[in-house]
Amino acid sequence: MNNVIIIGAGPVGLAAAAHLVQKNESFQILEMGSEVAPSIREWGHVQLFSPWKFNMDDVAVSLLQETEWMMPDETAHPTGKELIDEYLVPLATLPSIAPHLRLNTKVVSISKKGLDKMKDTGREEALYSVYIETNGKTSRLEASHIIDATGTWTQPNSITSSQVWTRTETELTDSITYGIPNVTTELANTLQNKRVAVVGGGHSAINSLLSLAEIDGIHLTWILRKPSVEKAYGGESLDALPKRGLLGRKIHRLVDAGKVEVMTPFFIDVIEQMDGKISLIGDYAGAETRIESIDHVFAATGSRPDFSFLQEVRLDIDSSLESVKAIAPLIDPNVHSCGTVRPHGEKELRHPDTNFYIVGMKSYGRAPTFLLATGYEQVRSVVAYMTGDEEGAKEVHLKLPETGVCSGPKREKTTSCC
Repeated sequence: MNNVIIIGAGPVGLAAAAHLVQKNESFQILEMGSEVAPSIREWGHVQLFSPWKFNMDDVAVSLLQETEWMMPDETAHPTGKELIDEYLVPLATLPSIAPHLRLNTKVVSISKKGLDKMKDTGREEALYSVYIETNGKTSRLEASHIIDATGTWTQPNSITSSQVWTRTETELTDSITYGIPNVTTELANTLQNKRVAVVGGGHSAINSLLSLAEIDGIHLTWILRKPSVEKAYGGESLDALPKRGLLGRKIHRLVDAGKVEVMTPFFIDVIEQMDGKISLIGDYAGAETRIESIDHVFAATGSRPDFSFLQEVRLDIDSSLESVKAIAPLIDPNVHSCGTVRPHGEKELRHPDTNFYIVGMKSYGRAPTFLLATGYEQVRSVVAYMTGDEEGAKEVHLKLPETGVCSGPKREKTTSCC
């Protein structure tokens, strides 16, 4: 029997646990947060643009249906909080999963037992040593297999176009917020009649703008690098995910109504602060330009994977996307504006160190084209392989909606998008 350690108790990590339960395999889930899905809790107020049927794992649902759990309406669109409360918490508290979940447990390093990264002899057969911190104390666990489902949320990108963090940006914790704001009454009062910039060209930026636009007297500036703002609107009414298309239509109307000042393409090079105000300096339409007197910046510039605890593991990572290398051609945003996500599984997710897998959002590195359904298919395939079902691992169980109109090289409909 295998001894599997899953790192991260988000949707994909818990789905991996469900598949291991089905296979009667031994596992532990290590979660650094005090509750499951801590990253989703930070955007719990946001509604997903994909319906419930694309946000639940089939095996997890089958386990839940053995209890008194009530299946959500598959056609409804949950918020992050509803995803947690109505699906992830019930899943994590199942008697087959809960005893194996360790909260407040941070993984600080992983290595092959007794071997550093350079050693070859006996490496393939060696177990993994997993060093963890709990309540300020370090201890070590052993595992035959590792599934890293830690995501990327805790590693936001810089707002600079070069993605280089400067001291100024790291110190502006009170003036720059990363992620989608929850516009409470307190925040609305704080930002009333203030100048606010939103940086980013994706759906998170659009969600931020739509929420902030409700604040009285706010002056919104949307800073993005796309060649035109129309590129950010997406498929609108042609999008096969209607909620995502609706976001495009709403922001299109807001811009046309003059409620959002758009500056694109704007490439931020320097961030300055003086007298409590922020200035963003960069290239705008080929000329150096300053956007001054900004009271607050909301950054929706994506995120990146954390490899700091994997320094002693032999990985195969794409040099540009920081994704698992074999899936990089499938998700590269330089080629696919919406992301052509062909089915992939255990074979594509392998690393030079055997029995180690990065799954979920983290497997995509910096690429913004991940869907939960894709992560569920990944862990289905990985667990099938590690339990001896090689043919099952090769099967394709992934069904995704078409994205609608994409602006890739051939402007063709594709099968997945962020």
